[in-house]
Amino acid sequence: MDLQDQLKNLFPDHQPSLEDETQKKEKSKFWVQDEPILCKYEKRKGKPITILEGYQGTNADLKKLAKEIKILLGVGGTHKNEQIIIQGDYRDKIMKFLQENGFKTKRVGG
Repeated sequence: MDLQDQLKNLFPDHQPSLEDETQKKEKSKFWVQDEPILCKYEKRKGKPITILEGYQGTNADLKKLAKEIKILLGVGGTHKNEQIIIQGDYRDKIMKFLQENGFKTKRVGG
């Protein structure tokens, strides 16, 4: 017997509201800002990297966002100086992921 069944036994007349469930689904994992996140491409020591700048959330949120992007792509990267640095040129995939999570993005450079 799980928790839902126990609650139904204790409160048989209670009907759960649908609003609570929809609010939980609509809530984003990250703090979404109004300003776009800049997505740049550079080469450092001959190797391509993707740099994300302009995230205005807390440092913990920046760390969480960087981790999600790294897991999604299966690549290495870091977050420092209010930037997320991803190894490789993944601008299109990163921008698509950010837009799906409610962020505005802007592509900078070629």
